[in-house]
Amino acid sequence: MGSALLSNDLFLRACRRERLDRPPIWIMRQAGRYMPEYQEIRKKTTFLGLCKTPELAAQATLLPIDLLGLDAAILFSDILIPVEAMGLDLEFTEHKGPRFSNPVRTDADIDRLVVPEARKATGFVADAVRLINKRLDGRVPLLGFSGSPFTLATYMVEGETSKEFTRVKRMIFGNPRGYRSLMEKVTRTVIDYLEMQIEAGIHAYQLFDTWAGSLCAEHYREYALPYTQEVVRALSRHKIPSILYVNGTCALLDDMNRAGTDVLSIDWRLPLERAIPRVSEDKVLQGNLDPVVLLTTRNALESEVKRIMSGVGSRPGFIFNLGHGILPETPVEMARHLVNIVQNGLA
Repeated sequence: MGSALLSNDLFLRACRRERLDRPPIWIMRQAGRYMPEYQEIRKKTTFLGLCKTPELAAQATLLPIDLLGLDAAILFSDILIPVEAMGLDLEFTEHKGPRFSNPVRTDADIDRLVVPEARKATGFVADAVRLINKRLDGRVPLLGFSGSPFTLATYMVEGETSKEFTRVKRMIFGNPRGYRSLMEKVTRTVIDYLEMQIEAGIHAYQLFDTWAGSLCAEHYREYALPYTQEVVRALSRHKIPSILYVNGTCALLDDMNRAGTDVLSIDWRLPLERAIPRVSEDKVLQGNLDPVVLLTTRNALESEVKRIMSGVGSRPGFIFNLGHGILPETPVEMARHLVNIVQNGLA
């Protein structure tokens, strides 16, 4: 689907580094727990049930567009959906988040994993994309997404969210052949999963390599970056914008610059004026407000938006976003004020 069909194509124009009167804005996790309307949808089913029911996923996706007026929608889903289809038993708990009861620890575990056919195993995601686009009716572009192979592998090996990532690092260094075999399967899964989303009608996609920041730059180059590059290369023929997000940008930005994506999403720890000299001139930057600022005051928010915008200066190709996902305790009126500031040049 091209930008010619869209009434608001600012996001896609920013991805092409066109000079704009203002940057487009969307927010990571923009359809989520901070919205009472989302909580009402969530009461109807489990979190996984919501992800797997196109009608409900479409409702959640559209909420921030209808209520906040953002410049892009992002598919409501979860990065672990394709991993579950590989043969892992996934459950979500209210306080601890995702958990696999059968994590990948041995060569036999790796051998048992399948590379699913996305359209059969996760076709509900494609159905949601088509339904969302129908209801958006060209108002804004729709982003799809996937976890990057390394981040998905961390969940698969650790079995849950981790702080130290000891198990996946022990596999990297203690069983490099097994790790490579795992990553090859995950990478093929991610490519097919995103191919399916592209065929269904997404206008761009973001790769979330959230936990790549647990690696030093040298290890990122060897054990994570090549698989991200493989995904981007495989999808490049579709000619839609690609975004890479890493939580922990500071140490890895020079290597993120080599990933092949059109857009680099910068977390809040690195000022944009320091990020810009480290990336290619043809790269678009996205970011990078600290999500906690939305829990403070309007004055503080306006000051931080102004600081970020001044860091970009006159450089074309900037998409306003947070440096990580919006926090569940965020007041909706602060999210609305952020959108108003960026869209109306109030900072």
